[in-house]
Amino acid sequence: MTTPDPERRRRRPARDDDAPRSTRPARKASGSRRQGAAAAMRAAAQQLSELLGRPPESVTSLRPTDEGWEAVVEVVELERVPETTSVMGSYRVELDASGELISYERTRRYSRGMIDRSGR
Repeated sequence: MTTPDPERRRRRPARDDDAPRSTRPARKASGSRRQGAAAAMRAAAQQLSELLGRPPESVTSLRPTDEGWEAVVEVVELERVPETTSVMGSYRVELDASGELISYERTRRYSRGMIDRSGR
């Protein structure tokens, strides 16, 4: 059995599909570029905070839409002791592709200690 000579190894010719591919979102036809998910999360939380005058507790949902992004932001609306009885608000926030707030709406109020049950 002979071992192949390293000098004789052939290199596969480069093909167009071997080129590195970008993982960034494509530009829209209008030329505006969609903001990334992390930046959209920060923008949703920051802009809602400015409007409500309260800091966001968390961003619990973020999804792309045709126009930009839709996020769900949780905010403490009424602090109580113990913290599990604080009143929380859940807000749906819509952002355009550049991250500017278009609209927001409170969709739910609940006690912080409340646990969602499946089927409800």
